[in-house]
Amino acid sequence: MKTLIKFIIILFLIVFSFNQQVFSQEKIKIGLIVPLTGEYKEIGNSVIKSIRLAINKINDSRIEILPRDTKSNPEITLKISKELYNEGVKIIIGPLFNSNVVYLDELKEVTFLSLTNKIYNNPKNVISSGVNAISQLKTIQNFLNMNGLERSIFLIPNTNFKNEIEDAISKTNLKIKNTFIYDTKPTLLTAQIEKLTFYRQRKQNLKDEINRLEKSNEIGKEKKIEKLKKRDTLGGINFDSVIIGDFDESLKSVTTSLLYTDVSPTRVTYICLNQWFDKTLLKEKSLQPIYFPSINKANYEDFKNEYFNSYNDYPNQVSFLSYDLLGLVYYLIYKNNFVVDKKIFYKKNKFKGKIGIFEINKNQITHQLNFYVVEDEKFKKIF
Repeated sequence: MKTLIKFIIILFLIVFSFNQQVFSQEKIKIGLIVPLTGEYKEIGNSVIKSIRLAINKINDSRIEILPRDTKSNPEITLKISKELYNEGVKIIIGPLFNSNVVYLDELKEVTFLSLTNKIYNNPKNVISSGVNAISQLKTIQNFLNMNGLERSIFLIPNTNFKNEIEDAISKTNLKIKNTFIYDTKPTLLTAQIEKLTFYRQRKQNLKDEINRLEKSNEIGKEKKIEKLKKRDTLGGINFDSVIIGDFDESLKSVTTSLLYTDVSPTRVTYICLNQWFDKTLLKEKSLQPIYFPSINKANYEDFKNEYFNSYNDYPNQVSFLSYDLLGLVYYLIYKNNFVVDKKIFYKKNKFKGKIGIFEINKNQITHQLNFYVVEDEKFKKIF
């Protein structure tokens, strides 16, 4: 009997050892679907280079990346994803554009880590991994709380990004006084901002007060009148901060309209969404200080230097994200004993990447972001 038990134990150890050896040699296949030809091939190739840097950092021979060309086409995106699934791939990084996810719900067994920041109306098996509006609004709310700002208005452009912002406001319960949808055409924008800020009324208030003083017998009225004539308007503004959901030249058009209506950043706090440290903002002294949530700037600069040293070129923002994403996938698989399944994105978890802290919960990714101000022609970290 003892001999039989000993034999069973030895047999078990042999089988266990064999399975462990096979398991340790088994490849972990991860798909990567980005445009490698066509208009956006430079972005796609930059993503691949960043993934290579991440692979070298992880240094685990079990990781196998299978890149495929989407050609920025949703039908081709589905086709190559099916091919990857047939090769045993259950996790795919990509696609690059939100417009390419429309058919991916056909592959319910595959989890896609989309490289966009759009989360509105995504299929259930597509996880937006970009710096989305929810992550940004959570960070903005922290800033509002820290500074006692309780009468914020949110200016939202009437573009395809409008639904993203409105959905994020609802999901984060952002405490704001009001939202205002504006037209991005400069000819219409200024008139809308004038109405929002009661510019004409405040302009009339100034004229009326100067007129009243001129007709009065008040002592020192000349000095008062001289002081008033240096102003553009008279009267308070019924908000203490303005959040602008825009970027690039459109953002500057909004701030220009606010300045025109005598609502400067010295009167109310200017806040905008992630600007990826757009250096053109440093030159716009009139809109400073302006605040925004973003990724870790120091890590971003380090990554750009590492990328340049490797490829003699500079990466795009999506490349920075993709570098972290491979690290995130590897971390979650490691935590799951190297079993690749959909559950790894459902469990509540955190991962510290170069961008910042990824928070994973119920097939959603959000980011713990930093907060910055553009002031004195510099980017300064607030928290």
